[in-house]
Amino acid sequence: MTGYGVIEKQGSKLVYVTSGCIKSSAGELPARLKAILNCVEEVIRTYQPVEVAIEKVFVNVNPQSTLLLGQARGAAICAAVHHELNVAEYTALQVKQAVVGNGHAKKEQVQEMVMRLLALPGYPSPDSADALACAICHAHGGLGFGNPATKGMRMRGGRLV
Repeated sequence: MTGYGVIEKQGSKLVYVTSGCIKSSAGELPARLKAILNCVEEVIRTYQPVEVAIEKVFVNVNPQSTLLLGQARGAAICAAVHHELNVAEYTALQVKQAVVGNGHAKKEQVQEMVMRLLALPGYPSPDSADALACAICHAHGGLGFGNPATKGMRMRGGRLV
């Protein structure tokens, strides 16, 4: 599953727009990637975001899973650039640091903070929470909605360098 989340920045306030999960079929990889591409394009057409933030992939214990996740990311990135949107990428550490204040936070902590920061009535699903957290990180962080001043900087010890 691939999570997505759309938020709006109104001054210093973040407003929840939508979120969800893209479920690709159990078929062959090309068909699953096409489903992700089509669904991301539909979200873009429907909600017309001005920028896209996506989580970077690191090598996990299972290299095959890492490869498949990278291909799914590629489909989502292609949908964004096809619509001429800027794409910012953040590590899981950066996202968790920006949202929870701890780069090694657990999924439940991310869900809790996303719910609080966006004033949601309940917990978002883990995949939706991750996507919304990435959007929040982008809104508050390094490339935050048209602020390229920190582009190319990295997180080290919880600080941008």
